[in-house]
Amino acid sequence: MRGAVLKEYGEPLEIEERPDPEIDSDEVLVKTEACGICRSDWHGWQGDYAWMEGGAVTKGNILGHEPAGTILEVGDQVENFREGDQVVVPFNIVCGRCNNCRDGNAHMCENILHYGFDDDAQPGAFCTHLCVPNADFNLARIPDGISAHEMAGLGCRFVTSYHAMADRANINTGDYVAVHGCGGIGLSAVNVATALGANVIAVDLDDDKLSLAEEMGAVETVHGGNIDDVPGEIHDITDGGAEVSVDALGIRETCLNSVNSISTPGTHVQIGITTSEEEGRIDFPIDKMLHAEQDIITAKGFQPHRYEEIFRLMEHDKIQPEKLVTKHVELDDINDRLEAMTNFETKGVEVITDFE
Repeated sequence: MRGAVLKEYGEPLEIEERPDPEIDSDEVLVKTEACGICRSDWHGWQGDYAWMEGGAVTKGNILGHEPAGTILEVGDQVENFREGDQVVVPFNIVCGRCNNCRDGNAHMCENILHYGFDDDAQPGAFCTHLCVPNADFNLARIPDGISAHEMAGLGCRFVTSYHAMADRANINTGDYVAVHGCGGIGLSAVNVATALGANVIAVDLDDDKLSLAEEMGAVETVHGGNIDDVPGEIHDITDGGAEVSVDALGIRETCLNSVNSISTPGTHVQIGITTSEEEGRIDFPIDKMLHAEQDIITAKGFQPHRYEEIFRLMEHDKIQPEKLVTKHVELDDINDRLEAMTNFETKGVEVITDFE
C-alpha cells in the first residue's frame, strides 16, 4: 500500500510503499476512496499532544483519521459486512467489550485506538488501504445516494459537533449558540446547531469563512478582527448572552471569548484542541462562572453505533457535509495542504480522493 508517513514534526510527510495490511478474523480490509484532512492531523504533524497522556504522535506513523471506502476483504468472524460494501470508518476504534462500550459510551472506550495517532497499533488513513478491527462494532455502511467523498467531509467534525450539540449541550429550539472559529469543526457545529433549531452566531477573522457559515445556517456573523469586544457584541445581539457558546479553535483568545459570551446561566462547550502555545491549559474566570451558574463541558467523538442518526439528518438535508468540501486533492498534495493549515489558508474541508 501507499501512505503518507510522519518522519519529523513539522517536516514534509514522506510517501512510502508498505506491505498491504493482513486482516485478522474480526477485521476487514478497506480500499480508501476518500479521507478528510483535519486540523487534528495538523496538530499531530506539528508534534502537539506531547502534554497529553500518550504524548505526541510517534514518528514513523501514517497520519489521517477520516476515511471512507470499499471493503476488499472480510475476516471469517465478521457477520454484518461483505466485500464490496461502501463504509465509513469512525476515527475512534473501540473494543465493544469494556464497561464504557457496554454502557453506550463506546467513544470513551477503555481500549480505544485512533487512526493516525496511536503508533503502529493503528496506522492512519492517508493511505491506499486500511484495516478495521472489530469491524461489526466499528464500521457503518454508507446509505445509497451518499458518496465516500461526502463521508470524508463528515469526518470527525460533524459527529463530534453532533455529540456536542445534541448530547452534551442539549440545546433547545430557539437557543442562541455562538461558534468561535469557522474551520471544519466550527462550521459543522454551525450546521448541526441550526439543524437542531438553534439561532447560530458565527465568529471568525475571515470573510469567506463567515460567508460559508451563513450558507451552513448562521443567522448572524461577527468579524473578530473588526470588533474590539467580541463577547460584548454577542451579548448585544442576543440581549444577554448566548445560551451555548462553542470554542471550535482551541486558542486562549477564542476559548475565553466563548466563556465570556454566554448568558446567566449558560454553557461553554470546548471542542477545539489547544496548540503548543497553550499546552492544554487555559485559565477560566471560575468565580464569575460559579456565581452565574455557568457550565463548562467538553465533547470528543461519537459512538459508532449511532451513525444512523447522522445519516437521517443528511437524508433530509438537515446537515450538509458536502457543502464544506471545498477542494479534492491527491495524496501527493498532503504537505502543501498541511502547510496551508499553518497559515489558516484553508476553507471548509479538503478531502484526499486520489491515493495512487
